[in-house]
Amino acid sequence: MSNQQIIILGFMGTGKTTVARELGRKLNCPAIDLDELITSQVGRTPNEIIEQDGEEKFRELETQMLRQVLQDAEARVVALGGGAWTTAANRQLLNEHGALTVWLDAAFELCWQRIEAHEEVRPLAHSRAVAEQLYHERRPVYELANARISVSENESQSEIATKIINAFSK
Repeated sequence: MSNQQIIILGFMGTGKTTVARELGRKLNCPAIDLDELITSQVGRTPNEIIEQDGEEKFRELETQMLRQVLQDAEARVVALGGGAWTTAANRQLLNEHGALTVWLDAAFELCWQRIEAHEEVRPLAHSRAVAEQLYHERRPVYELANARISVSENESQSEIATKIINAFSK
């Protein structure tokens, strides 16, 4: 795993942010959530940007921020937003930087439970039907990641982070 950046990707509600933080803790390195970074840099959440400026504008901003993060050698673990990996330019960028990509794969039911439990309404998942369609559309693209880690409801972020470490320690 050396000093390669580890990129956590997956659908909304898979636990990307919490797993990235735990992985950073276990590897004793910084972990960054791309959506949180965008919020702090722009002063608006990804949801607000999508609602006010459209998804395309948000995706451009997301790619710009990802490029910045990849150039920052300090950022070893990065949690992407659910749609970041679906942008070909982002996948190319990650490939050019030799980043290790990890897909957190959770059943739609678990993702939907977590989306519903979250207070903020997600503009790309405002209904179960829309979210489920998006989930199925994105799966083939998520499969392009270097590693697939199954996530189940009863696993802790510590257990999932350990699975990621083990996946790249072979």
